[in-house]
Amino acid sequence: MNHSISLTVNGARRDFVLDDPRVTLLDLLRERLHLTGTKKGCDRGQCGACTILVDGKRINSCLALAISHDGADILTIEGIARGEQLHPVQAAFIAHDGFQCGFCTPGQIMSAIGMMSEAQAGNDPERIRECMSGNLCRCGAYAGIVDAVLDAQAGMDESNQRRSA
Repeated sequence: MNHSISLTVNGARRDFVLDDPRVTLLDLLRERLHLTGTKKGCDRGQCGACTILVDGKRINSCLALAISHDGADILTIEGIARGEQLHPVQAAFIAHDGFQCGFCTPGQIMSAIGMMSEAQAGNDPERIRECMSGNLCRCGAYAGIVDAVLDAQAGMDESNQRRSA
């Protein structure tokens, strides 16, 4: 039995017919849309490499059935830059060497963006580490990642203050 769903992926509406209701968001993004920036790491929700934003909230896409998110707004690593202009979190990861092999980087960046919009961590490095604990880096770039999040958050806070003034 086929199931039709619609998603808005990185700002564009996409319609799908699923022949298997067990298709995950991760597999749909990677195999049907060829958005391979979202990585398939452990495929068990333990490493966070597959982190995306669904309706603004970060989730592990390897554990999310696509059919259960019909109508959702999906944001992946491919959708955060504005043309050639990197998202502030992407730029901060580069500035602070927040990645080494880069495999976990898309999930780390998406998790950081989600965490900032959730306003959970503030500027407390320990709280940032705790809020990012669902994303594992096997290379050990955690110090750079925390510095990148702090830097990006400071820049985004400053930008928001200028807009509201």
